[in-house]
Amino acid sequence: MYTPYDISVIICAYTEERWLDLTELIISIERQTITPLEIIVVIDNNPSMFERVQREISGVVVVANEGLRGASSARNAGVKAAQGRLLIFLDDDALIPPNSNWLLQHCTPYEDQSILGIGGATDPLWETQQPWWFPGEFNWVVGASYIGMPENIAPVRNVWSCNMSIRREAFDAINGFRTGFGKVGKRSSPEDTDLCIRALQNQPDGKWLFHPFARVLHKVPASRSTWRYFTWRCYNEGLGKAHLASLVGTEDGTTSERNHMFHTIPRGVARGLLDILRGDWRGIGRSAAIMTGLGLATVGYLVGMFEIMNANRTVQKEAA
Repeated sequence: MYTPYDISVIICAYTEERWLDLTELIISIERQTITPLEIIVVIDNNPSMFERVQREISGVVVVANEGLRGASSARNAGVKAAQGRLLIFLDDDALIPPNSNWLLQHCTPYEDQSILGIGGATDPLWETQQPWWFPGEFNWVVGASYIGMPENIAPVRNVWSCNMSIRREAFDAINGFRTGFGKVGKRSSPEDTDLCIRALQNQPDGKWLFHPFARVLHKVPASRSTWRYFTWRCYNEGLGKAHLASLVGTEDGTTSERNHMFHTIPRGVARGLLDILRGDWRGIGRSAAIMTGLGLATVGYLVGMFEIMNANRTVQKEAA
C-alpha cells in the first residue's frame, strides 16, 4: 500500500471562472484523514491565473503548462513536476465530500501489484435541480458515474481523470497522456480512456479498478442542465470515440461502449416505459432522452469515422 508520502494530487485549471471551485477542492483535500505529499495545481496557458494562485493559495505547488493547450498536456506538466510514486488526478470542479476517506480508499487496493490504476465514483452535484427528463444512464454527459457501472470494486477497461489514480511507473511506461489528443475548451476527446487502454496494451496482465467508495462530487453548472448541452455532448462523445478507435483499435476503443449500448441502454428505455405504467409520466422523457442520446452518439461516431477515412485518403494521395 502507498503511504501519504508517496501521493501527488494533481489538479488542472485553465479559467478563473472556476476560482471558487478550485479553492473549495483544495480545502476538501486538506481535510482528508491523511495528507498527501503534495498538491500540484497546473495552470493551462493562463499567466494571470498562475500568478493569482501563487499569490493567494498557500501550501500547493503551482505549475504552468506553457505547451499545447488542453488537459493532456497540462496533466503531463503536472506529473513532470510531481515527486510522488502514486499520481492522483482531479478536475478543478470536483469536490471531496466531508468526513470522507477518499484519499485512503485510493491507496489501499494497490497492495495488489497487478493494479495499474483506480477510478473512483463521481456523483453529480447539480447547481440547479436535475432535469426531469435526464436519464441516469447518461450521467457521463455531465462527467458523473452512470447507471450500468459496477456497484462494488471491480475491474474495468478505463476510468476517468476527474477522479483517478495511477502508478507512476505505469504512467511513465506509456509517456503519459497523448499530447494533442484530449479536452481543449469544449471539444470532447477521451484522453483518459486512451491512457487506460494504452496502459493495458503495454501491460496486458494489468488491470484498472472502479472503486465506488473512493467518491467525489462533480459540480454541474446550470449551463449543462439543458437539452441543448445534452444533445451536443452526446454527438461530440461519438465523434471523440471515433478518433479514439482510430488510435487504439476499434476492438479496444469501443468494447465498453458496445456493452453499454446493447445492455444498459435497452434496460434504461424499458425502465422509463415501466415508470409510465406506474404513474410517473417523466419516464417517457427519460426514455426519449436515452434514444436521442444514443442516436446522436452513433451519428457522431459515423461522422468521425468518415472524417478519418477522408484524412487518410488525403495523406495517401499526397504520398503517391
